[in-house]
Amino acid sequence: MAVFLWNAFTFVVALGLLVTVHEFGHFWVARKNGVLVKRFSIGFGKALFSWRDRQGTEFVIAAIPLGGYVRMLDERIDPVLPQFADLAFNHKTVWQRMAIIAAGPAANFIFAIFILWLMYLIGVQEAKPVIAAVQPQSIVAEAGVQGNEQIVSINGHTARDLRSTNLLLVEQLGRSQLTLGLQDLASGQQRQVLLNLADWQFDPERQTVFASLGIELMQPRRTTELALVVPDSAAERAGLQAGDVIRQINEQPINDWPTLEQLIQQNAEQPLQLEINRAGQSVQLTATPELLTREDGFSQGMLGIQPVVTPWPEGIIYTQRYGVFGAISEGVSQTWQLTRLSFAMVAKLLTGDVSVKHLSGPISIAQGAGDTASMGLIAFLAFLALISVNLAVINLLPLPILDGGHLMYLVVELIRGKPVSEKAQEIGFRFGALVLLMLMGIALLNDISRL
Repeated sequence: MAVFLWNAFTFVVALGLLVTVHEFGHFWVARKNGVLVKRFSIGFGKALFSWRDRQGTEFVIAAIPLGGYVRMLDERIDPVLPQFADLAFNHKTVWQRMAIIAAGPAANFIFAIFILWLMYLIGVQEAKPVIAAVQPQSIVAEAGVQGNEQIVSINGHTARDLRSTNLLLVEQLGRSQLTLGLQDLASGQQRQVLLNLADWQFDPERQTVFASLGIELMQPRRTTELALVVPDSAAERAGLQAGDVIRQINEQPINDWPTLEQLIQQNAEQPLQLEINRAGQSVQLTATPELLTREDGFSQGMLGIQPVVTPWPEGIIYTQRYGVFGAISEGVSQTWQLTRLSFAMVAKLLTGDVSVKHLSGPISIAQGAGDTASMGLIAFLAFLALISVNLAVINLLPLPILDGGHLMYLVVELIRGKPVSEKAQEIGFRFGALVLLMLMGIALLNDISRL
């Protein structure tokens, strides 16, 4: 319950902030162009709090925190006296109306730049994308990639850190090949290899993009040595102690923590024969994992042990920190990379290169908000920047119910010299609403299936 409440709280904070920024963009540009704004609402439904400013705008915080809107004076909706006609949205020029509509997504892009500027002003801890080993018969192994090499570029784009490398690799989904730039850590020599992606299978819910290519990165590793045995747990009752190294389970050799963890989770309430190394001596123990049922209903075995985690290899971690102007440049660059990736993912959804099962809805966003907020300020800010860019990109899609659809109608009006007919707009809005509801339904079903 505590995790649920934390995720819900951080979700409301994140979405409320991003929606406020988006709607403020519309609001500010509308006022600058002389449009009367009747209501500025964060959320939908019943108003929880409301107040008015001197210009008559009602500011509302509503009960359903899943969006917001700016209600402007418009003769197509409101009865407007002739002396106030110049305050109506529909009386403004096409260019003014386009500026007002585009201001929402633009505000989200600017907000992302600001967040990233703040992050790089504070300092962001990054990891170098160094390859520790490659999986035999994998995509990278067939291309001749080796361990102890650092990824420096992907299809000509510089890969400076693990995060940007991850984004660049995801962007290549659907392509038949990619050029990987590598630098040997020992000699410093650089080379390029061509990866054949014809058989590339990447499921982000099951593995990282690196693992899908066969790359094992240099990073902290969970060992089979025990750092902690939880008091009054199945492990303590079996006689396990901190410092024990688990060598075998049911005569199966155990060389890494993921294998150990999987065996424990899959054998709830089943006795396991353990061979451990304790201070150089071999010890045989029997441990029975307890059945643990999580809040989401998922059940698994649990012993009550935690592993020793090795530190980051020397030279892999570094801090990116810039001055005021350098951080602006970096913020713009990172926002452009996120924008390019977002548009690329939309295109890949349309072409089928990316499955709709990877769409995420409010539950996944809430989990992301909660997880990153728990990790610290920098992680939460990075999450906000990503969602802000995604919100801007989604709103620019040419669906009539979104800002992009309104801009599409205004472009047609600019070309024709007269507005699109009300009947055509109504049909477009219904179609856009249907498509949006379908996508939201798929995303919500995906969220539920992940639980």
